[in-house]
Amino acid sequence: MSNVKYLKDKASLSSQNQEKSFIIEAVEDGKRLDKFLSEKLNFISRTRIKTLIQDGYVSIDGEKYLLPKKKVKRGQHIHILIPPPEPLDIEPEDIPLTVSYEDEYILVINKPPGLVIHPGAGKTNGTLVHGLLNICKDLSGIGGKLRPGIVHRLDKDTSGLVIIAKRDEVHLTLSNMFKERKLSKRYLAIIKGHIQDREGVVDLPIGRHPIKRTKMAVNFKNGKDAITRFKVRENLINSDLLEIKLVTGRTHQIRVHLSHLGHPILGDQTYGGPKILNLNSEAIEIKRQMLHAFSISFKHPVLDKRIDLTAPMPEDMREIYEKLRVRA
Repeated sequence: MSNVKYLKDKASLSSQNQEKSFIIEAVEDGKRLDKFLSEKLNFISRTRIKTLIQDGYVSIDGEKYLLPKKKVKRGQHIHILIPPPEPLDIEPEDIPLTVSYEDEYILVINKPPGLVIHPGAGKTNGTLVHGLLNICKDLSGIGGKLRPGIVHRLDKDTSGLVIIAKRDEVHLTLSNMFKERKLSKRYLAIIKGHIQDREGVVDLPIGRHPIKRTKMAVNFKNGKDAITRFKVRENLINSDLLEIKLVTGRTHQIRVHLSHLGHPILGDQTYGGPKILNLNSEAIEIKRQMLHAFSISFKHPVLDKRIDLTAPMPEDMREIYEKLRVRA
C-alpha cells in the first residue's frame, strides 16, 4: 500500500471539520469548560479539548474563550469546531509483525526486541507504526494527528505485547483504562544477582534524572508515584527470573526500580545491567535488556468479553535463560 493511498483512505473517514453545539443545563452550571466538553465529547481526549480551546476553536455565546478552566453558566451556548486530524507523512513498510489478536476494534502485536514503536528524532523509518500501516489502514488518530493506533509503548529493546486501537473512541477508552489501572500487564525480567525477598512491592516515585536528562531515576522531590509488584519465578545462576506486574506505568519504571534495588536487568546498560556474563569458561554477551511483556489482560472496550493474552519469551531471551538455569 502506498503512502498516498493510506492518507486518502484515512482522510475520507474524517476529512471535514466537525461542529458541535450545546446549551448549559442547570446541573452543569459552574463546571470547567474543558471538563464539560470532555463529558459531552467522549471520543476526544481532555488534553485534545484543552488544545482546541486554547487554539480558539471554542466559543461561548458567540465569543471565543481561550481558557480551559473557564466556568460555564446555565443557559450559555457552547460551540466547538473540531478540525480533522493532520496526516503524518509516513510510508508503510513491509515489517514482519506477529499478530496475537485482532478484531474490528483492536489489534495486539507481539513486538520483537529492537523495534521502535513510532517515529521520532533520529528514527524516521522502520518503526512499528510503519509496519502497522502496511497491514492495517483503519487505525485511530488521537491528539489531532494521525498517530496510528498507539495506545501505550514499550522501549525499543523490550519485547512483548502492545495494544493498537483502530477507532478513536476505542483509543480513548483504552487510554483511560490504562490510567484507571483496569488493564493487567505482566513482564518477565532476568536480573543481576539474587533479590532478597521472594516477592514484594516497590513503591518509589520516578522522575527525570537530575543530571542525565535522558534517564529516569527514583526522585522523591519531583517524581510521580510508581508502584511495581514482583515475585521470583526461578533462581538462576547469579541471577533471578522475575515476574513483574505494573500497578502504574511510568517511563522506564521496571528498569529504574530494579536498578535502584541493586538488581538491574541483564543487558540494560543505561541502568547498570551487565552486558557480559562470565559463566564458567564462557563469556555470554547480552545484547539488550532481558525484559519481556509476556501477558496482558483486560475487558474488551466494546465487546462483552475479556481478553487474556500471553507471548512466549523471544529467542534471544530464551537462550540467555537456558544458559543460566540451575541444572539438578
